[in-house]
Amino acid sequence: MQDEEFRRWSEKAAAWGAQYRETLRERPVRAKTMPGDIAGRIADAPPESGEAMDSIFRDFEDFIVPGMTHWQHPRFFAYFPANAAPASVVAEYLVTAMAAQCMLWQTSPAATELETRMVDWLRQALGLPEGFSGVIQDSASSATLAAVLVMREKALQWQGNSKGLSANPAVRIYSSDQVHTSIDRAIWVSGVGSDNLVRIPATGARRAMDVAALEAAIERDKAAGLLPAGVIACVGGTSVGACDDIGAVIAVAHRHGLYVHVDAAWAGSAMICPEFRDLWAGIEAADSIVFNPHKWLGAQFDCSVQFVRAPEDLVRTLAIQPEYLKTHGRDGIVNYSEWSVPLGRRFRALKLWFLLRHHGLEELRTMIRNHVAWSRILCERLRQEPGFEIVSEPVLSLFSFRHTPPEGADADDHNQRLVNGINDDGRIYLTQTRVDGQLAIRFQAGQFDMREEDLETAFSVITELAGKPHPMNRE
Repeated sequence: MQDEEFRRWSEKAAAWGAQYRETLRERPVRAKTMPGDIAGRIADAPPESGEAMDSIFRDFEDFIVPGMTHWQHPRFFAYFPANAAPASVVAEYLVTAMAAQCMLWQTSPAATELETRMVDWLRQALGLPEGFSGVIQDSASSATLAAVLVMREKALQWQGNSKGLSANPAVRIYSSDQVHTSIDRAIWVSGVGSDNLVRIPATGARRAMDVAALEAAIERDKAAGLLPAGVIACVGGTSVGACDDIGAVIAVAHRHGLYVHVDAAWAGSAMICPEFRDLWAGIEAADSIVFNPHKWLGAQFDCSVQFVRAPEDLVRTLAIQPEYLKTHGRDGIVNYSEWSVPLGRRFRALKLWFLLRHHGLEELRTMIRNHVAWSRILCERLRQEPGFEIVSEPVLSLFSFRHTPPEGADADDHNQRLVNGINDDGRIYLTQTRVDGQLAIRFQAGQFDMREEDLETAFSVITELAGKPHPMNRE
């Protein structure tokens, strides 16, 4: 592709992106294709000769876009958001055009130094003390894996990477039963093993880890000759927003010399609003924290920030320094590839810089406050509707509900059919979860361009479709 053609198609792609965002409200939130529809339109083998960009772009519009779920849709109320504010998207255009591999300071000094500054901007925005530094990871999954590896190495006196786990007592890590499945994966990948992830019961309205049970489990494992290493606490759990008592968990863990990692992947963004910080009271004593600006803050995926109190422990766990990765003649520099599991690193800090400068913290606070207020309004309206039950009370902008089935019908089956019917309708998108063993429907407000009128649409769709029969034709 020559320079002029590259310019033309870059302009066309940018124009398409702007038009796409303008027309999102006219599209169904979720793809209406069936399994295999898209694959059936893609050639079975790669082409031997190149094709014209016009043809490729036409196919993109004709059968790729209709098969996409529109995560930037203002009525995307499923999962948690993966927001991409336009300012962040513009920054990603620039990052993609430069295509830098930002693994070391010397491979792009601006990327490293901007990352350092952006992490500190976010530290200040969240009200965290100066003792924290940090790194931009690709996702909370990677940040949690890095934290688990540090827990493991510290517990094994820094011998795990060299000698493995087999010669040592079993390393034990503790969490509630409300944490995200990324914790399970981190336990698998780290070699600790799922049998050594000790699930502590969650109790109370906030479904918080039972700290007395946590201490008892640690003491029991010590007495059995096992090796307690760390605790993973959560703020805003994925299912219904569970929040551990962070200060109490840290007090127990640190009393036993354990490392504490706090997963605030979704809820962490809300901590730019001081009035919500009671959800993680005591956070200043955590050893590491992860939150995802790519969820609720507006940064294009992927962009996850891991704050750490002792970066030297992270570097000691992850750094490998062959000669070809050394930067000679520059003392005191940071190479963020030594803070991450992957060696390769994208220039993720640029979209944060664009985003924070363009919107400012107060505009972002207003967005989050609106989402919280609108979600609570919907919760109260559904509570007043005959046949609806609020299963979990709002945590920030997330709550769950259930609809009463016709007499003799199975409640789980009825509510799953309702979710399927709502999503097939296309005007909004919801997901389901299980609360105390029973199926419930999740609602969370968090899409960057959501307006109050979208809340009205959600209420209308949910109440309208609740009384209609729906076949079990999805998921």
